[in-house]
Amino acid sequence: MRILRLTRRALMAATTAAAVAVFSPLGAQTPPNVLIVGQIAEPKALDPAAVTAVNDFRILMNVYDGLVRYRDGTLEVEPALATSWDISEDGTEYTFNLREGVKFHDGTDFDAEAVKFNFDRMLKEDHPFHDTGPFPLAFFFSAVDSVEVIDDLTVKFNLNAPYAPFLSNLAYPTGLIVSPAAVEANGADFGRHPSGTGPFRFVEWRSNEAVVVEANPDYWDGPPSLEAVVFRPITDANTRTAEMLAGGIDLMVEVPPVALSQFEGDAFHVVEQAGPHVWFLILNAKEGPFADKRVRQAANYAINKAALVDNVLEGTAEVAAGPTPPAFAWAYNDALEPYPYDPEKAKALLAEAEAEGAELTFYVTEGGSGMLDPIAMGTAIQADLEAVGLDVNIETYEWNSFLGKVNPGLEGEADMAEMAWMTNDPDTLPYLALRTDAWPEAGGFNSGYYSNPEVDALLEQARVATDQDERARLYREMQTIVQDDAPWVFVANWKQNAVTSDRVENFSLQPSFFLLLKDVVKN
Repeated sequence: MRILRLTRRALMAATTAAAVAVFSPLGAQTPPNVLIVGQIAEPKALDPAAVTAVNDFRILMNVYDGLVRYRDGTLEVEPALATSWDISEDGTEYTFNLREGVKFHDGTDFDAEAVKFNFDRMLKEDHPFHDTGPFPLAFFFSAVDSVEVIDDLTVKFNLNAPYAPFLSNLAYPTGLIVSPAAVEANGADFGRHPSGTGPFRFVEWRSNEAVVVEANPDYWDGPPSLEAVVFRPITDANTRTAEMLAGGIDLMVEVPPVALSQFEGDAFHVVEQAGPHVWFLILNAKEGPFADKRVRQAANYAINKAALVDNVLEGTAEVAAGPTPPAFAWAYNDALEPYPYDPEKAKALLAEAEAEGAELTFYVTEGGSGMLDPIAMGTAIQADLEAVGLDVNIETYEWNSFLGKVNPGLEGEADMAEMAWMTNDPDTLPYLALRTDAWPEAGGFNSGYYSNPEVDALLEQARVATDQDERARLYREMQTIVQDDAPWVFVANWKQNAVTSDRVENFSLQPSFFLLLKDVVKN
């Protein structure tokens, strides 16, 4: 195939571009109409039901579609593979009318049976392809009792209760629709052989080198402008910056704050976009020093978050006050003030808890989705905690290895860990990472084992409330309790960024933090 040959040449050109630039004052040139993207890490999988990292989502959103999607520049839902839908009066039935004539990249038909296959595979343990998981964000659809095929182009979801985030969760990558035939053909290896209905179709994945996708000329929403996209994992931020400056890549995501000034001038375009992001430290509330709330509060007082934002992050973020990002204005509790920097208060709380000199193991990652210069942040945090008398040992891991250490839980392993979430609804982060039933052994992401029955009850009530004002009240009450309990150190809310070369046009960042490349043009 012409595109396959072209993208292989593009890959070779991209991987040698920085070396060429060393010998050429004009730098390197990547191929025309092929976009080379510098990613922050190797993807874990290309199965949307099996991954959680925005790094992976940035590829998946270009290969697959969901029933609905976020409208450009917003977190508002609009039709995609479904052209319309009806919701029952009691909020427990969602009936979707599907787009006619859509095919998966493998040539099979998209229809109601394909939709049912996707959700049954994720939610039903007795499904013949359930073992192709794991399905870490199946929580998003825990309210689904059954999926019913009405006819080829009509499908109905029956919920066990009203579930306010349902449509928003369908627009999230977990709701993307994969080809049943491809899953049946590849089984547990489907994540290396993806097939969707999106604007780009999979060509190849060369481990630790590149994922290559090509334009889908039959895309239902019009063919992409680009011929192909090459996603290159460049885990070291300094190397990624050097590659961008040298011309080895056309688009770089998550530019280190200290590097932004290097992209001033006509040769580059820096793009920024606010979104629902929170960067925090998970504290092990089950065992060790942080099992005591006073020690958790002491950590929040001890860390100079304003200095981190101003000096390490170069003003590209704001200090966080709690677990809910202010981008969710309707649900955000703006009466909460961030923990002030007060090392004396921290020392007093540590003395009261008899925790002076406590030894802490701190997991830090080299880089990952929304992690905000994590090594520099981790080192500064270590210094602040040691200044109030704690003994902090940092262990550093590559992103996927880091997730493999943190997601199973900190019990018996560490006292604290960096983490960042970009979310689609005020329900998502607290429901998946703060509920008692979201402890790791239950399949959730509450890696610090925080538990408060009052918080659990508020979250359960909020997700079934059909009135948004009532949902907002419940979330604000939850934020007040969580801030006081301090299961995390609430650090920063980030404004995402990216940089493109001047050869790239029509690129914008999304508040969802996804990377949508269908309309991008490269000269």
